[in-house]
Amino acid sequence: MDGLVVVGVDIGGTKVLAGVVDDDGTVSATALRTTPGRRGVTRQAEDALAEAVLEAAAGRPLAGVGVAAAGFVDPAGERVMFAPHLPWQGEPLRDLLEQRLGCPVLLDNDANCAARAEAHHGAARGAGSALMITMGTGIGGALLLGDRVLRGANGMAGEFGHMQVVPGGQACECGRSGCWEQYSSGNALVRNARAMMVEQPSVLAEASGGRPERVTGPMVTAAAEQGDLVARQAFAAVGDWLGVGTANLVAALDPELVVVGGGVSAAGDRLLDPARAALRRTLVGAAHRRVPELVAATLGPQAGMIGAALMVR
Repeated sequence: MDGLVVVGVDIGGTKVLAGVVDDDGTVSATALRTTPGRRGVTRQAEDALAEAVLEAAAGRPLAGVGVAAAGFVDPAGERVMFAPHLPWQGEPLRDLLEQRLGCPVLLDNDANCAARAEAHHGAARGAGSALMITMGTGIGGALLLGDRVLRGANGMAGEFGHMQVVPGGQACECGRSGCWEQYSSGNALVRNARAMMVEQPSVLAEASGGRPERVTGPMVTAAAEQGDLVARQAFAAVGDWLGVGTANLVAALDPELVVVGGGVSAAGDRLLDPARAALRRTLVGAAHRRVPELVAATLGPQAGMIGAALMVR
């Protein structure tokens, strides 16, 4: 691939992150765009993706592009069949991008890509089996055996965020209700903080001009770092639900390790400590088994992008 570059792209409900990724997983250049969300049109999402790729490549020829998409990708890796936070429903994304970019394109679910990256270069390296949970706008996931991702018969394994944990609970963008990601995700964090700030004093009131609808995830994180009680309680609630859902997955899959990635995981132990406590509290037979270690992903928000590039390399 002398003279050519490989670009990995991670596209989610709010942004596209593209980067040139070297053989050892090092990211040498990045570009960022916003995405239209579920109510946008497919062309807007494709435009944002292509623009980010070309900016990251900066005029250098493309050897290939790997795309980590927040949605259900078919077994052939050709189409995004459904994306709860994006407008795609069966679009032949791989072919469209190959025509547009003039190079091979490989496509997979974003959590699968993040899991590959963590298996090769991060927290899951050397683990015999690992569960990957990605927390961003929603929740994604993957199951690793060694460095192999199990994609399932439809290519859709690991959609843990849409397990129902509260019958008749919060409405979810997937069209159902009570899904896990409605209680443990970036969206859940913001919703919790907005509700709590109405009931008790918080620096979030000043940051948002007293308007809860203006509160964002980064604002909640910044407030928590300042010691704000509302922000910390919001993180604790999301972390507790993370542990409860993880306990269900561990009971079913019995992995050696659980790795938590995605943008919300940047909160570190503020999120993971209550999750660890809830995992031990709710896991069946916890006193009679080795409870898997629950750790933060080491590649941070670039994991999906790096894993997407790994598909090409």
